[in-house]
Amino acid sequence: MSNVQNTIAIITGASNPLDIGTAICRKLAADGIHIFFTHWQADQNWIDKFKEEISSEGVSCEDLAIDLSNPLAAQTILQTVVEKLGVPSILVNNAAHSTQDGYLLLDAQILDQHYAVNMRSTFLLSVEFARLFQNAHLESGRIINMTSGQDLGPMVGELAYVATKGAISSFTRTLAQELAPIGITVNAVNPGPTDSTWMNDEIRTYLLPKFPMGRIGSPEDVAKVISFLASKEAKWLTGQIIHSEGGFLRG
Repeated sequence: MSNVQNTIAIITGASNPLDIGTAICRKLAADGIHIFFTHWQADQNWIDKFKEEISSEGVSCEDLAIDLSNPLAAQTILQTVVEKLGVPSILVNNAAHSTQDGYLLLDAQILDQHYAVNMRSTFLLSVEFARLFQNAHLESGRIINMTSGQDLGPMVGELAYVATKGAISSFTRTLAQELAPIGITVNAVNPGPTDSTWMNDEIRTYLLPKFPMGRIGSPEDVAKVISFLASKEAKWLTGQIIHSEGGFLRG
């Protein structure tokens, strides 16, 4: 699929130069894939410059500012990408919502906010993408979701986040079975702790000894895995949760 003319990818959650979504856009553009990315509350000057950067790879690039907690977000995204670029064959559900909670703080509002972005938007984007793909009679498609290792160990103080992100693993495995007959693979990637917008020096100092390779994972590490899963070489890989953590030690 990589390096094939007119391949279009949707990447959600590219709102900052340090975002994982931003690195994914860069890598897929370098692979020759046209890029449509979503963002929220981003600096417009940076968005304009980033689009120019992506376009310099010789591919088309369009964007959409959208709140993924809107129940109609999935329909809006798919309609917009078709109007601006065409029918996409790659979907990367990267955007996520996360706030610290724990049992003392968790309430209905916190749960609903996490559910709307982490689960509902991912699930609806995936099925809307699949319906569009099937109706367009395309041959090979990719859905790639993002998890955070919720099935490998606890994340204390992140109850709403782990519950909603953990559901993505089960959704991925079942959707992969449903979509295999129409040529869409569905996988998820757990990149482990990644030095993106949420880390500070204190967090880095705490995490570094847990990485036996001597460094913390970068957004570019994630993007390389996404690039492979989006490629034709990964056509036999589906229903998998890829743990690409550099040997991260939990506990």
